[in-house]
Amino acid sequence: QVQLVESGGGLVQAGGSQRLSCVASGIIIGIGNMGWYRQAPGKQRELVAAVPRGGSTNYADSVKGRFTISVDNAKNTMYLQMNNLKPEDTAVYYCRIQYLFRDYWGQGTQVTVSS
Repeated sequence: QVQLVESGGGLVQAGGSQRLSCVASGIIIGIGNMGWYRQAPGKQRELVAAVPRGGSTNYADSVKGRFTISVDNAKNTMYLQMNNLKPEDTAVYYCRIQYLFRDYWGQGTQVTVSS
């Protein structure tokens, strides 16, 4: 059974930093396409950062230069380092792995940025 568990969310002031973690079990984290997504209230879920299998990382324009996605294969964990946070970054953040036409999502972690 595949499980993705996010952590690291919380309340932070604008300009601050947070690091989100996504621990995978039941699947090798680097085996498929990986990514972080977010969903703000009243908005659609959107891609924040992605690491396609065998490809290079890509980021939403709104987070380029501020967010960094990384993977620790030894810990089977994916990270999202978020710097210079803005109130518009407030959302529930989800990690995702796509593999063999299956889609796996974590339960989400709330990030709230106060102005």
